[in-house]
Amino acid sequence: MTYIVTDNCIKCKYTDCVEVCPVDCFYEGENMLVIHPDECIDCGVCEPECPADAIRPDTEPGLENWLEINRKFSEVWPVITQQKEQPTDAEKYDGEKGKFEKYFSEKPGEGD
Repeated sequence: MTYIVTDNCIKCKYTDCVEVCPVDCFYEGENMLVIHPDECIDCGVCEPECPADAIRPDTEPGLENWLEINRKFSEVWPVITQQKEQPTDAEKYDGEKGKFEKYFSEKPGEGD
């Protein structure tokens, strides 16, 4: 099992989860984070830290696509190890449906 980031992170990109990760397995895209599934040690400390409830165990049904998205982009985006300010409009997008189709960006973030 590993933890993965799902679409509710898109445009919210809270980074509270990054602060508590003991193995620095988060990677930053332009408008979301992902977890490298091979680096995650399944400790689960990040899951309750996410204000957008975007972090889930990969054992939940229907998340296979998100496992692959996390794997793919953790290989190309820069690692993020420190918490950053959330986007000023994050709350506006929290919980919105269909964010992947509307807003997902393959561009990397700033990293550390």
